[in-house]
Amino acid sequence: MTTDSAVAPTVPRTGGPDLPQERRLVTEIPGPRSRELHARRQAAVAAGVGSTLPVYVAAAGGGVVVDVDGNSLIDLASGIAVTGVGNSAPEVVTRVTEQVAAYTHTCFMVAPYEGYVEVCEKLAELTPGDHAKKAALFNSGAEAVENAVKVARAATGRDAVVVFDHAYHGRTNLTMAMTSKNMPYKHGFGPFAGEVYRAPMSYPFREASQVTGAQAAARAIDVIEKQVGADNLACVVIEPVLGEGGFVVPAEGFLPAVAAWCRENGVVFVADEIQSGMCRTGTWFASEHEGVVPDLVTVAKGVAGGFPLAAVVGRAELMDAVHGGGLGGTYGGNPVACAAALGAIATMEQLDLRAAARHIEELMTTRLRALAADVPAIGEVRGRGAMLAIELVRPGTTEPDAALAGRLAAGCHQRGVLTLTCGTYGNVLRFLPPLVMPDHLLHEALDVLEEVLRTL
Repeated sequence: MTTDSAVAPTVPRTGGPDLPQERRLVTEIPGPRSRELHARRQAAVAAGVGSTLPVYVAAAGGGVVVDVDGNSLIDLASGIAVTGVGNSAPEVVTRVTEQVAAYTHTCFMVAPYEGYVEVCEKLAELTPGDHAKKAALFNSGAEAVENAVKVARAATGRDAVVVFDHAYHGRTNLTMAMTSKNMPYKHGFGPFAGEVYRAPMSYPFREASQVTGAQAAARAIDVIEKQVGADNLACVVIEPVLGEGGFVVPAEGFLPAVAAWCRENGVVFVADEIQSGMCRTGTWFASEHEGVVPDLVTVAKGVAGGFPLAAVVGRAELMDAVHGGGLGGTYGGNPVACAAALGAIATMEQLDLRAAARHIEELMTTRLRALAADVPAIGEVRGRGAMLAIELVRPGTTEPDAALAGRLAAGCHQRGVLTLTCGTYGNVLRFLPPLVMPDHLLHEALDVLEEVLRTL
């Protein structure tokens, strides 16, 4: 890493994997040009739209983000698990450029096109299970979740939806009701959609005593049966690895037991794989780690290399239960986004990014666990693949330390490492590096993390 405020910053005009893969600070963070843009933003952009770090991006690629002042930051966020293939991945750029030159939009519901069909075919191939599947494409993760609920209700003739403690499913009215955390996602935005019920999640670090996955599932099922009733329940929606709720991996056996209960009771089991899908956890989808085959899978974030695209993929008979015209939207499955998705999926296959995620897990968890053994403020190191986190606590307890998490993230930002916090208690630091990040940047980012944490 170089730091020299006297050097005139060089701001690249293009991004992609050819950007120098280095941490480089040439100004303070944020720099003068970013501060100018931030002043303009405050006058023009609604205050409710937040940003983790007020540095304004000029280019990105590989494992770095370069700001308008020429600072190059190590990216441990991937735009919240979106740019797993890296920013401006060549296959994405090529296919998008060709598609933009051909046409940008017709609306699939008006005049369809091959790209939409091909994306649906690929997702049916990649999602768990060898049963007949169909898909529908949308714009965002929240849209995908809402449409999965619509499919489940149409297929079962039932209304109720069960979600879990610490869940995050989106910012629309229905998905806010399904989301657990109040601030900032729900506060002041009610009333919310009805017939949404919450069951206890398996959160091994925060169990009062050791609870197996089977026991945690039995606890959740007991709540569902008593408070909802299987005959009233259209679907259970769950993140195989909690996202905003803290990157919690449920105890082994929890997901299979809940899925089995759903199957026995005619309840649609929906895996919300919006953050955990598309190679992020070392498999195509996190459900695969325990052999769970969902009825419906929601996909977004990492599927299209940074373009807005989402999908519901599932059993053909469920997807076909909706009447003609009941699913869709003006921009859903936009041809440019479909081209990007096909380029991103091709990149994942060609570079074997599932294996890359497993390598990142091995490298990072080895370092993080060694640090946790020496720093009692780290209560747990957890996650799968390149979806990893540390939960920060007051030493000797499990009491959440959100203030430390905030200071740790801010300290990393000032030293050129972009990190994110999460968790119901705000005390989790999460790591979502691009799956194409080189090892030397991962090690350097962890060096910075350790330096800041020991200082604090």
